[in-house]
Amino acid sequence: MASTDALPSGGSIFTSIPDLLFIPEFVIGGLVWILVASTRVFFVNPMGWVMFVSVFCFVVTTVWFFIFLCGANRSSMWPSLDAGYHFVATVFYLSASVALAYITVQLGDAVKAATIVPALALKNYRLFISAVVMSHVATLLYFIHTIFSAMRWKRA
Repeated sequence: MASTDALPSGGSIFTSIPDLLFIPEFVIGGLVWILVASTRVFFVNPMGWVMFVSVFCFVVTTVWFFIFLCGANRSSMWPSLDAGYHFVATVFYLSASVALAYITVQLGDAVKAATIVPALALKNYRLFISAVVMSHVATLLYFIHTIFSAMRWKRA
């Protein structure tokens, strides 16, 4: 049976890798959510997926953070759940990042082809570029967290 001391709880989550990544994960994930939500959505289906991923990961990461902070992660199943959740979040964010990048490229082609670019289209294009960058950063953070969580799970 796995050791329950493998996972930190309380204030020690602020001093351990990968748990230190909780804060940037939900800050960057929140930025993706805000940037996508602040645009006018022309491409409904891919943007719906991006919004689902960003909101889902933001909420679950916040709940996960508070579970760790309150010390409710003392069961032996938590190291595997931690690695599993972060793997799913990595795959979700990777798929959302690719969809968002594709939509951004399409919008960029439309902006470049237009002789007169409306201010709203240019604003949306710039917001999409920012969202793509933040989405890829979130993917990287979740990937790093997955690797360290898997290493901790194997040690437990």
